[in-house]
This record gives sequence, C-alpha cells and structure tokens, in this order.
Amino acid sequence: MSATPLVSLVNSPIPKTSELIPPLLGASVAELTAWVQQQGQPAYRGKQLHEWIYQKGVRSLADISVFSKNWRAEVAAVPIGRSTLHYRSVAPDGTVKYLLQLADGLIVETVGIPSDKRLTVCVSTQVGCPMACDFCATGKGGYKRNLTRSEIVDQVLTVQEDFQQRVSHVVFMGMGEPLLNTENVLAALRSLNQDVGIGARSLTLSTVGIPSRIRQLAQHQLQVTLAVSLHAPNQALREKLIPSAKPYPLEDLLAECREYVEITGRRVSFEYVLLAGVNDLPEHALQLAKCLRGFQSHVNLIPYNPIQEVDYKRPSRDRIDAFVNVLKQQNTAVSVRYSRGLEADAACGQLRTSKSNG
Repeated sequence: MSATPLVSLVNSPIPKTSELIPPLLGASVAELTAWVQQQGQPAYRGKQLHEWIYQKGVRSLADISVFSKNWRAEVAAVPIGRSTLHYRSVAPDGTVKYLLQLADGLIVETVGIPSDKRLTVCVSTQVGCPMACDFCATGKGGYKRNLTRSEIVDQVLTVQEDFQQRVSHVVFMGMGEPLLNTENVLAALRSLNQDVGIGARSLTLSTVGIPSRIRQLAQHQLQVTLAVSLHAPNQALREKLIPSAKPYPLEDLLAECREYVEITGRRVSFEYVLLAGVNDLPEHALQLAKCLRGFQSHVNLIPYNPIQEVDYKRPSRDRIDAFVNVLKQQNTAVSVRYSRGLEADAACGQLRTSKSNG
C-alpha cells in the first residue's frame, strides 16, 4: 500500500461511504489547502484543517467546530486516519506499549518511552515483518502489509495525546522493515518533521539493509539518523541470525553505508544485539571494529531481550563490558543501550501483533 500522492488527494471528489477514501492525516498544509478548495471551500480552511488535525488531534471532520455544519455533513465520510486503541500496557519504568487497531481490523504496536527531558516514540512501519530475524518476536508472526503514511504518523499522535506531552524523538524501530516501505516512510518522515514539528535530527530510521535502498535514501539528503541493524561481524553469522541477509553480502551493505556517509555527511549508527555465546566474544568485537574502520560510525550495543520462541540468552555484564572494551581499544565509538519496557514486552525485538502474545 503506497502513500496517497498529492494529485490523488486533491482530485478526489466526495465519494460514497462504500468507496475507499484516502485519509487526510499525513497531508501537508498545501495538500489540505488544495483539497478544501477542490471541495468548494476558501483556501484559509486548509490551514484551519491542518491545525485541527496536527495540533488539536481531531479524529473526525464532524468535530471541527469552525467548519459549517452543512459542509461537515458533506465530508463526514472522509477519514482523518486515526486508529483505535486496542490495548495499553505500562511497564514499571513508565514505558507504555500500545496495540492499535487499524481501519481494516489489523493490529500494530507502538511504544512510548518517557525520560526526564524527552518523550520518544518507537513506531512500526509494517504489520508484522518479512525479514524473519531469528531472535525477534515480530518476525515470528510473519508479514501482512505495509503501513500507510497516515498509520505511521497516527502512532506518534496517539502517544503524544496519551502522555499529554509533546513527542521530542521518533525512532523507526518497531514492527517491520522501513526500507521495504520507502514511499510511505519518507512521506511520514516529512509529515512528522513539517506538520507535527519534530526536528529532523530527532528522527531515526532503522533498517536491516535492503540492496540499493540505503544508496537511494542518501539521495534525499535527509538530516535524520540512519541506524543499520548489523548484529553480526561476518556474513556467515549474519545469515544465521538474519536469513534475509543471504543475497546481500555484508561487504555490499557496508559499502552502501560508506556511500551514505560520503553523500550526506551524516554518520551511520550500527545496532548490534548481543547474544550470549553467539556474537559476543572478543573476536567478534575485533571483527566488528575492522568492518567499521575508516568511516563515520557509532555502535549501539543492545543486550538481548528474551522472547518465548527461542533460547537465546542475554550476556553477563562482564561479557558486555569486555566487548565494549575491545571496541574502545580499536577506537570504535560505542555505547550500550539497555532497553526500556522489558516487563511489558515493549523492548527491542519483543513486539508482536496480538495481546495474548504480548
């Protein structure tokens, strides 16, 4: 499912209720202005509509009191594009996991992560995930479809409303592979930046790596942070952990990352889930440092968050510290990210699509 292009949104007459109607969420002020004019309304209504959607969080055109009752009745069938809260769970650390029901009944997960000075949202880009990473709960449930731009932006507005606090950061690290849904993800990034008002450098796009997609992404010259899920320092081990990596050699992935740095001037972050006895040995750290030598990069080490489906274990603190020390000795920038929301199954790699499994 692709993003609704401007011409489609603007030239859509008021359709019958039974027809598929593009949602308005994700549209820019220019798109909304063009749309209201096409419906016979004055141009200033577009700015009003934009404010009610993004600042006031309206869920129905019928609730926009500055519009006439007659016109609200005419456009009643046009959806804003908001989801329904299906389930909400709160971890002791304050992290909140949401299961959101989409218009077609499918469920997607998003996570709100509060801290002293920020509120981060971990958004999903697909229902399920086709990448089938062996240690990740999302991949165990299979893949259903891409999310639209409105369904991605909606996750951020949902968390913002629930916390009654402005979202400061968004990470595209939830369910799905963002670069298999590039059109909608780029449209959502634009909307989050320009419509919701989140700084570009506070947006992080994560990918396992899809051939040629990082190179294509670089051409957009975005100021967002690119995070590449590496998880292994050699091709053989990476194929074991990420079956979809077989046709995409590690050397080719790293070559694209180097090109990305050269084109954008932005460093690449590498996500590396530490699995006890699998990829956490000192020799793995040495191999990783060698892979990343010579270009701007940073390693985020993520101690494994257990799931029911597999027997991988989290390394001991000593093993984690030893891995960090090897990387530092090799002059590799590194930090350890201990995931939030473990008790609510809201941590990295734990997202699923059903309440019973979450």
